[in-house]
Amino acid sequence: MLNIVLLEPEIPANTGNIGRTCVAAGARLHLIEPLGFRLSEKALKRAGMDYWKDLDVTTYMDYPDFLARNPGAKIYMATTKAQKVYTEVSYEPDSYIMFGKESAGIPEEILVENKENCVRIPMMGDIRSLNLGNSAAIVLYEALRQNGFKGMELGGDLHHLRW
Repeated sequence: MLNIVLLEPEIPANTGNIGRTCVAAGARLHLIEPLGFRLSEKALKRAGMDYWKDLDVTTYMDYPDFLARNPGAKIYMATTKAQKVYTEVSYEPDSYIMFGKESAGIPEEILVENKENCVRIPMMGDIRSLNLGNSAAIVLYEALRQNGFKGMELGGDLHHLRW
């Protein structure tokens, strides 16, 4: 099962959106404190809609707690500072994909210790970054694609018309 890790997320709507994406993708969500909101906030639940109850979510006191509780985890770190594009790595089925807080990303002290596992999403011009929810979805679905969308519904019968 793939894992999305949010290091000190600040905006509840982003985390709610990412939680909903994790449920749809069959991924786990890991939240590393401090959080910029309470897990009981309405904005978090609103963005996650009624899917939040189905989310496999774990919280951690801090980054060292996360590392201690996930020994040997293969962690890819999404950052605008990376040399590799997110499509240039091979994601294992149990990979952890980490994103930093909205205002600052993953601290450089962590990134320099993990340079070989840092990935970025290409962007045009002077754009600093994408929305956190969009970034998480982009990289998560690339990891799912690489793993053949294992366990996911690939057909659909959502409409009354056949097309």
